[in-house]
Amino acid sequence: MVDPVETANEQIGEAHEERGHEDPWPRRMAVVVSFLAASLAIAEIGAKSAQTAYLTHHIAASDTWNFYQAKNLRANLQKSQAEVLRSLPNADTQAVQDRIKAAVAEEARMRDETGNGGGMKQLKAKAEQLEEERDHEFHSYHGYEHTSGALEISIVLASVSVVTRMHALGIAAGLIGLAACAYGLIVYAHLI
Repeated sequence: MVDPVETANEQIGEAHEERGHEDPWPRRMAVVVSFLAASLAIAEIGAKSAQTAYLTHHIAASDTWNFYQAKNLRANLQKSQAEVLRSLPNADTQAVQDRIKAAVAEEARMRDETGNGGGMKQLKAKAEQLEEERDHEFHSYHGYEHTSGALEISIVLASVSVVTRMHALGIAAGLIGLAACAYGLIVYAHLI
């Protein structure tokens, strides 16, 4: 009669022996693919964040330039009003001179209002700063997109290396993935 415990021990022994001859390459590549997929997810989050920041800065810059243009129109209107008042036949009267002085002062205030930062000079500086931030986010977005593309390629290469048992493809996938991760970190650190 066959002892079931002995049979079970033999089967466990055979399984361990069989497993000992198993190629570790697929398991290693599974770990590599997992790392690459996690890195891809992080790069995609970075790209989406940079894209949202780009749009936010773009809208803010556009709004600020619109305020600048509105102030410019109002300043030009005050300038024109002062010129028209100067051309009146009674331009020498005190009432007209007061209106000219008020129009000139209002034009100057529209062009440079240091108190609340709402003059054309201040609006222009703010809009240019927002454009600079927008352009930086646009550059970051493209950096994350390049990172994502390289990670996708490395995932495909790693998967193909498992199926074909071509270790060179797996090594290439790992190297491309590491380079993509390094590039993504450089983009995140704003070093380029």
